[in-house]
Amino acid sequence: MREIIQEKLEVKSEHLYEMLQSIKQRPGMYLGKSSITRLRSFLDGYTAARQDLGLSLTEQERQFEKFQEWIQERFEMKSSHGWDSIILFFSADVKRCFE
Repeated sequence: MREIIQEKLEVKSEHLYEMLQSIKQRPGMYLGKSSITRLRSFLDGYTAARQDLGLSLTEQERQFEKFQEWIQERFEMKSSHGWDSIILFFSADVKRCFE
């Protein structure tokens, strides 16, 4: 059964950026409201689900793992805060977090 599930999921294994673009366009539909914290939770759940299914990281997911480091460099922030907290701190308002 697990092999069948994995085969079906592999068809869309490289859709992370497409999914993020869809969330950017309609955050309320995916997250309930425009919230960078909810986006972080959504992505954490996405990652956990793929790990629970035993799926290996896709190329897009490997690239996205470097997002935390990139955000820290972009905002010149060397702290233990997550990327979502850093973006929220430097954003004028919550809706601008998605731009």
